[in-house]
Amino acid sequence: MRIETDLEDSDGRVVSNSAGNPASYWLKSDSTHSDEVAAAVNGKLHPVVFIPGDGGNQLEAKLNKSDVVHYICQKTTTDYFNIWLNMELLVPLVIDCWIDNIKLTYDNVTRTTRNPPGVDIRVPGFGTSETVEWIDPSHAVTGSYFKDIANTLVSMGYTRNVSIRGAPYDFRRGPNENQDYFVQLKKLIEDTYEANNQTSVMLIVHSMGGPMSLFFLNQQAQSWKDKYIKRLVALSGAWGGSVKAIKVYAMGDDLGSYVLRPSVMRPQQISQPSTAWLLPSPLFWKPDEVLVVTDKKNYSLANLQQFFQGISFPDGWEMRKDIEPYQQHFKPPGVEVHCLLQYKPGTWLDGTPSLIYGDGDGTVNIRSLEGCKHWQPLQKPKVFCQPFPNTDHMGILRSNQSQEYIAGLIRADEPAFKYARNEQDQKLWLGKFAHRRKESENRADEKLRHSV
Repeated sequence: MRIETDLEDSDGRVVSNSAGNPASYWLKSDSTHSDEVAAAVNGKLHPVVFIPGDGGNQLEAKLNKSDVVHYICQKTTTDYFNIWLNMELLVPLVIDCWIDNIKLTYDNVTRTTRNPPGVDIRVPGFGTSETVEWIDPSHAVTGSYFKDIANTLVSMGYTRNVSIRGAPYDFRRGPNENQDYFVQLKKLIEDTYEANNQTSVMLIVHSMGGPMSLFFLNQQAQSWKDKYIKRLVALSGAWGGSVKAIKVYAMGDDLGSYVLRPSVMRPQQISQPSTAWLLPSPLFWKPDEVLVVTDKKNYSLANLQQFFQGISFPDGWEMRKDIEPYQQHFKPPGVEVHCLLQYKPGTWLDGTPSLIYGDGDGTVNIRSLEGCKHWQPLQKPKVFCQPFPNTDHMGILRSNQSQEYIAGLIRADEPAFKYARNEQDQKLWLGKFAHRRKESENRADEKLRHSV
């Protein structure tokens, strides 16, 4: 007898069906004893490497400046300090100092960017999970990122910094300026594989981490991927860019905060080549498809250069030219893929100019989120696409549905669970999982209370 079981959310809705999806698991009558099932959470787990999206990890800065934009701004610091995310730096007046320290300057001769004079910015915590679980080191609730997914993994027997690793990077820049990062990422995956009894690695990525991981995987030999990569799990992957990037260029983005003005944030945001990388891809939008509506002119990919001229930011077009070849490179990754996405009906954006969003998760359009579907007939490893309606781009990181989906993949990898003798054995396994997850959440809550 074989019983097929679908993952369900709290309302009983199926979030992954059993039609070939490893997130559905099954029980067989002729297999292991219940004590083996009880020990399954201590079995051979596929380690995880988190790859964040734009703004999805901490950054640190050290200052030795001769000039500042405001008398309250620091010129020098004795050591590195947290510059992202640091809510204390995003308040009126002080934010002018922050922007002047973190924005990039583009050189259209070298086709690269540089930090402001006297500013050194580094990415802390490579290989550890802390700086991608919390983008705010103070552990303020607004600064949580991969934290909830990490807690779920710990409840299943994972160990931070051993079987849960983080791969932060300078998200201000695109892949063309992050070549050293890809070298480090390859070594991290290989080291994690060795440190976990030569067990292949599961990449869990979010937003811009999707195309970053795709570029990385397309640079690796298939034999390397077969050995080191178990699967790629993409949460709200921005595979084909987003119309919201045009909004950032036109008006700026307040990051969902009531105290930040988009126009104040804009100079820093448009200085990032990664913003150009997140512009709508010509593989997903037609050249003449209207993206921006103004009183005088409509803009599409066909006249995007005129759009940048119209907003008096020609460097944006130069960055776009640098980064577009990386958008055009959309080969299948050659590994098992699970694309988890959340969406809601699109609306027109208020303000001037008007931008046409369409369906999406509030940040990335649905056609981009579902980009991984294009790989289904093009590669041997399976590609799954699982939508979760009516939430947003960041909410997927905290969603019980996405956490349970990932947990289902891990359960399906456990032989003791997969071949449990009966439903009682299954309940025993799941009971241990639920208990560990609750313990992990309690520890996290206790740590948060002490940090406040």
